[in-house]
Amino acid sequence: MMDLYLNMGAALVVVSGVILLLGYALKKRQGGDSPMKVMGYQSLGPKKGIAMVKIGSEVLLVGVTATDVKLLKSMNPSAGEREEPARPARPAPAAAKAITADAPDKLRKLRALKLALKETSYAVE
Repeated sequence: MMDLYLNMGAALVVVSGVILLLGYALKKRQGGDSPMKVMGYQSLGPKKGIAMVKIGSEVLLVGVTATDVKLLKSMNPSAGEREEPARPARPAPAAAKAITADAPDKLRKLRALKLALKETSYAVE
């Protein structure tokens, strides 16, 4: 009886080892240099969002839903790079007011974009 348990345990260890080795080999094989890279993703709801994808030297802004992917905009390659702008040590109060004055308008545009994406996804379904 003990022989049966030892044989079953050894077979389990061998099968588990083969599965792990195959998983490792497949991961190495698929993990090569891909020409496509997701640079960023912003979720707009369940199964909806906007992604910035770099394919080769081209940067694409795409809308993603559960059933569809649509090109929103094609940009030059430098648009996707995140660079920190040079900031003065102390921003002037007038400059701070100018920045915050645009905030409601930008927020309104973002809400309109989100609404348009929702309507688009409902139209697709």
